[in-house]
Amino acid sequence: MTTLRGPLEGIRIVEFDAIGPLPLAGMLLADMGADVIRVTRPRTGEEPWGDVGGSILHRSRAFVELDLKAAHDKEQALALVARADALIEGLRPGVMERLGLGPHTCLTANPRLVYGRITGWGQAGPLATRAGHDINYIGLTGALYATGRTGIPPPVPLNLVGDYGGGSMFLIAGVLAALFSAKTSGKGQVVDAAIIDGVASTCSLFHAFRASGQWSDHRENNLLDGAAPFYRCYACADGKFVAVGALEPQFYRQFLAGMDVTPDDYPQYDREKWPQMAQKFSEIFARKPRDQWTAIFADTDACVTPVLTWSEAPNHPHHQARSAYVVREGLCQPACAPRFSDTPTAITAPIGLTPADALARWMVDR
Repeated sequence: MTTLRGPLEGIRIVEFDAIGPLPLAGMLLADMGADVIRVTRPRTGEEPWGDVGGSILHRSRAFVELDLKAAHDKEQALALVARADALIEGLRPGVMERLGLGPHTCLTANPRLVYGRITGWGQAGPLATRAGHDINYIGLTGALYATGRTGIPPPVPLNLVGDYGGGSMFLIAGVLAALFSAKTSGKGQVVDAAIIDGVASTCSLFHAFRASGQWSDHRENNLLDGAAPFYRCYACADGKFVAVGALEPQFYRQFLAGMDVTPDDYPQYDREKWPQMAQKFSEIFARKPRDQWTAIFADTDACVTPVLTWSEAPNHPHHQARSAYVVREGLCQPACAPRFSDTPTAITAPIGLTPADALARWMVDR
């Protein structure tokens, strides 16, 4: 059997297809060399969310269509699980149990299996069976409230904080930790990765700030929420934007120098002057187009960078120097991350298999 190169080469994972954070988790595990096979439901062409992510989020792994409500196909799925190191699924609590593929059944068939589950609310709790999306999960943790300007509703964010930051990444970390444990103990376990738990964990810094009196519940009033004039975005003359992150004093001095203003007039941490400073900086940035500001700050540590669009980002010289984006089958997409010195990773196209072929690939002893 041919597996992908990477540090997870030799690890077999069954991914029961779902939307939300699961496809990214499956993609990253496959990018890192795991032999991941997606179990998808038979396509009817009527599922509006049936192929979210397409060949990018579903890259680097094989897939097989199985009707898990049919006894024969369920047996095929269980046979794959019996030969796997891990299973990942993102269905509502109780669904896999009703399908006859819950943790008890799968761990009985394969005692060393790591059973990874990703949901929004977790496997237990008052909201466990309720529907929800990224915006709901981050709303219950404080992360959404802390975002945006005072006096108006929080902006609708991309689903990076909840689904991916609090979901995919914590599922991957949990599965890898459990695989490490199973390698020494020979015993598998269930990983309950809840997006809401992961988001709460990623907010630890802000709880630490609050505990030391350095963060308040007032929006746009703190160091990292847009209140600081040296840590926010500014509009330029052409309607484009720059991002400023000059937190440290030495970087702030270079930031002021690039704007040709006198440091004594703008004491960095005099909070009473922050609104006045922000207004002045806004006026200065509005005098030149974004790319001119980019050139001015290019060779400095002022921490000023252009705010790029999706189409602009892959063409930035830093991304190009690192080959951070690649083109596969005509689609520009992020390259594998992170990078490994001894076990390099690679992207492959999704491979469709018949159930028989899928089983044949895994029916060999390792």
